Amino acid sequence: MPLYQRIKDLREDADKTQTELAEYLSTTAQYYGKYEKGEREIPFSRAIQLADYYGISLDYLAGRTDIRQIGGEHGISADERHLLQQYRSLSERNKGKAELFIEQLTEPHPEI
Repeated sequence: MPLYQRIKDLREDADKTQTELAEYLSTTAQYYGKYEKGEREIPFSRAIQLADYYGISLDYLAGRTDIRQIGGEHGISADERHLLQQYRSLSERNKGKAELFIEQLTEPHPEI
């Protein structure tokens, strides 16, 4: 499967628009669209960003394997990966706040 078809399929499977992916890659939707059409070659740095975004290997992205998931992130959705990326970008202080908030949201509440 050609690379451009794979990135289009990945985007569609994640229910994302070209504009959303373009913003993530710091480019325009028109430029990103050229990647999906095979009109522009994806720079290696952007291929890495896409692989990180989707939680896939570069080999999968390049069509060298059909094994999609990598590492310890098997079975998580694109939205979950996005949240993980946002969490990783937080300062240590804000990570603590986020963890506390999540704990509060997931605590069982006794029936009144």
